[in-house]
Amino acid sequence: MNLKRAGLLFFLIALVLTVDFITKDYVHNTIPLMHWSSAFYPYGGIAVFEDWHGIGFSINHVINKGAAWGMFASFQQVLLYLRIAVIGGLLTYLIFFPLSTARQIFFSLIVAGAIGNVLDYFIYGHVVDMFHFTFWGYTYPIFNVADSAISTGIVLVLIQGFVQKFKKVETV
Repeated sequence: MNLKRAGLLFFLIALVLTVDFITKDYVHNTIPLMHWSSAFYPYGGIAVFEDWHGIGFSINHVINKGAAWGMFASFQQVLLYLRIAVIGGLLTYLIFFPLSTARQIFFSLIVAGAIGNVLDYFIYGHVVDMFHFTFWGYTYPIFNVADSAISTGIVLVLIQGFVQKFKKVETV
């Protein structure tokens, strides 16, 4: 990896981490924890928009002690070690394997998000989630900037893989 590209990837990771930290710090210090018992939108948070073609969006303060959607919350220590191992593996892959620029960017998003959620464990003792969407009456799992970076990176890696596979099949 050349120095210019490494600088770009470092900037991307730093940008995601900065936005993630600022949003989590703001939510943690200014918005009370979400009360699921409240039947009224925005459930103790800040309403951004409600019922826009059936979609609602609010900023809520939620604690997540597990992985995605709160899974494995009782294994917080194991999840921490697993996350750190995944970060190490992805960083090794990024640094030592020849990848396209696009693929490096996609994996950098995943790394940045994973680092953001690991830092939460050390700062707050849990992950702080805040973005709450409702779609036509159904609530979507609440997430944060780091989760968005991870999901975006994974989706882009998968799309790129399918496109490359399709191009190979097309040329055969």
